[in-house]
Amino acid sequence: MNKCALFFRASRLRLRPHIMAALLAGAAGSACSLAPVYQRPPLPVAAAYPTGAAYAQARQDAARAQAAADIGWRDFLTDPRLQRLVEIGLANNRDLRIAALNVARLQGQYRIQEADLLPQIDAMATALRSRTPAAVSTTGHAVEQRAVMVGGTVSWELDFFGRLANLSQVALQQYLSTAQARKAAQLLLVAQIADQYITLLGDDELVAVTQRTLASAQASYQLTLLQLDTGTGTQLALREAQTVVESAKANYAAQIRDRAQAQNALTLLVGQPVPAEIEAPIPLNSQQIIADIPQGLPADLLMRRPDIMQAEAVLRGANANIGAARAAFFPRIDLTGDLGNASPALGGLFQSGSKAWSFTPSIVIPIFNGGALEADLDVARVEQEISVAQYEKSIQTAFREVADGLAARGTYDDQLAAMQRYTQAQQSRLDLSNLRYQSGVDPYLSVLTAQTDLYNAQQTLVGVRVAQLRSRVDLYRALGGGWLARTGEVPRAPEDIAQAPRAN
Repeated sequence: MNKCALFFRASRLRLRPHIMAALLAGAAGSACSLAPVYQRPPLPVAAAYPTGAAYAQARQDAARAQAAADIGWRDFLTDPRLQRLVEIGLANNRDLRIAALNVARLQGQYRIQEADLLPQIDAMATALRSRTPAAVSTTGHAVEQRAVMVGGTVSWELDFFGRLANLSQVALQQYLSTAQARKAAQLLLVAQIADQYITLLGDDELVAVTQRTLASAQASYQLTLLQLDTGTGTQLALREAQTVVESAKANYAAQIRDRAQAQNALTLLVGQPVPAEIEAPIPLNSQQIIADIPQGLPADLLMRRPDIMQAEAVLRGANANIGAARAAFFPRIDLTGDLGNASPALGGLFQSGSKAWSFTPSIVIPIFNGGALEADLDVARVEQEISVAQYEKSIQTAFREVADGLAARGTYDDQLAAMQRYTQAQQSRLDLSNLRYQSGVDPYLSVLTAQTDLYNAQQTLVGVRVAQLRSRVDLYRALGGGWLARTGEVPRAPEDIAQAPRAN
């Protein structure tokens, strides 16, 4: 058992004063920490990601795979327009700027707490002039006093039991956790801009599909109206054609609204209006917007996910806070001294014999506080247990997000391919329905039904394509990607990001 543990046990057992004095004498030569030895909790998840039909396409050669966190976002987000938007967002997003300023704030608080470990030295100069009336003077005569003093004051708390050192460690871990939170904010911002950009492209695609469908439906409506006027059509066929037109118009209005709101959301994320000179967007189905990524292993998340590292920093701080609470049971020793020159007149301030000094050591020993110290220690222990649970929950959440992303990657390709074939089949069905209608084999209702089914299939196809791309972006973030700009760069340490980004 080390000296610190022995001291703490002695205080809790209420040993006799002479025994406590002997233990304190043993501590006089060295400081110690009463914080528990930190041990990282075991992983509360499986050793491997789930397997099965949904994950069939997620297997990769682990020996040659590059960790997603090492892939720069410029290499993952291959669309030049999207790269430019992310660049603007990293420089202008206000949430990211607030996160960086929080890092700077916690860095300052840590420096303040760390300064308590060192002696505090102050320079001082005082001048005194007073007069006591004869009526209240002890001599029966009026008394005037003059004094001038210049010198310095030194005060220092001897941190024998690590109270200040543990409080400094708490402040350090708070600072590091905030730095990791800022890193997590950047990863989230990169993913949000990419998701919103893909959503915007999907809205553009939906508007284009609706415009083509509306033009075709209006042409069909005019044809049925002409047939009705010439006596070869029916009122029912006209109203059926009108339903397709009005449905397409309603969808068009909703899609224009969704597109405008998606543009507003993207503007908020990048922190400024999207510059007009950025390259025009490329249609959603005609480009490789993002690259594929490997999955890694669950243990990699401990070193790749900033939210997990943030939770572990909070846990380390809670561990150190127990040490500070334990140290509060022991005496606090303060040394205070003054050194300088004193004289009744300014002219004699630096003459021989004007030296003045004082030395005032003090010790405060807790005797009775109504159980407050025990309660503080109990609170610190409960907070440490809460931090353990939060740390384990952050790992489980990360595991679930990655597993969901792998399931999406393993199934969306097949769903998209099947949806493309389905849409092509609906297009062929519409073409055949037109031929059969023009040949007089089928009524016009078959054409309208095929047209509606094709329109729905086209909209679903766009939705699947958007969901597929967004799922890859979300998997990239879940695996810790988005911190590097380019693959192969050496990332800054998360604690070296206190400088807030500035707008261009």
